[in-house]
Amino acid sequence: MKLISWNVNGLRACVGKGFMDFFREADADIFCIQESKLQAGQIELEIPKKLHPDSGMEEPVWKDYWNYADKKGYSGTAIFTKKEPVSVHYGIDIDEHDHEGRVITLEFENFYMVTCYTPNSQNELARLDYRMKWEDDFLAYLKKLDAEKPVILCGDLNVAHQEIDLKNPKTNRNNAGFTNEEREKMTNLLANGFTDSYRYLYPDQKDVYSWWSYRFRAREKNAGWRIDYFIVSDVLREKIRDAKIHTDVYGSDHCPVELDIEM
Repeated sequence: MKLISWNVNGLRACVGKGFMDFFREADADIFCIQESKLQAGQIELEIPKKLHPDSGMEEPVWKDYWNYADKKGYSGTAIFTKKEPVSVHYGIDIDEHDHEGRVITLEFENFYMVTCYTPNSQNELARLDYRMKWEDDFLAYLKKLDAEKPVILCGDLNVAHQEIDLKNPKTNRNNAGFTNEEREKMTNLLANGFTDSYRYLYPDQKDVYSWWSYRFRAREKNAGWRIDYFIVSDVLREKIRDAKIHTDVYGSDHCPVELDIEM
């Protein structure tokens, strides 16, 4: 299976910068996006179609599922999947967290697919306390799923876990996304039966990032952060075939990340 995750930083803007070209070219089995910044009915994507073998009618190649934030132009997630899921779930069943369109879970026969846009701790760490509560509640949600069947989690998790995961760790220490608190929550997640697929395959790979600030020509200088992940239940670790970061794909301040896994 080929899985793609991409924080598009506004899907309408990203569509104008080649989103559909990459979407069609990638031809993923599951394609997840974060930060759609949409409400229902605000975009109509030209999803490729196929003929249904029984009816002979055209139908989209991918089924799509959307979770919108209550606040307009903010947050939001979506999943496109070739295979119809057994069930679809939006949010994590905690009202405090479920108004920003941050999580979608698709249940398949032998795994759960979860896409997540983790809350940013913001300037001066204004939302760090909320972020800590989110981390605990989201981990509890993942562990509940994992007790039933393996989990594949993807998304913009808004943390560079180790110093190797960002260009300038010393000057960014205690900035949002690289606080001790956020990094410890990622360590705790991985200690609870989950694997960072990219670091599992490439433990020493430096200078490969998935997000760059729009300021100071950061992408041109490759002064980036790796904050977009595919994380899998440990039992799926040996099924990972590759993990990629598509640094050559533009259209957002993030680039797409990929997981190839045998399911």
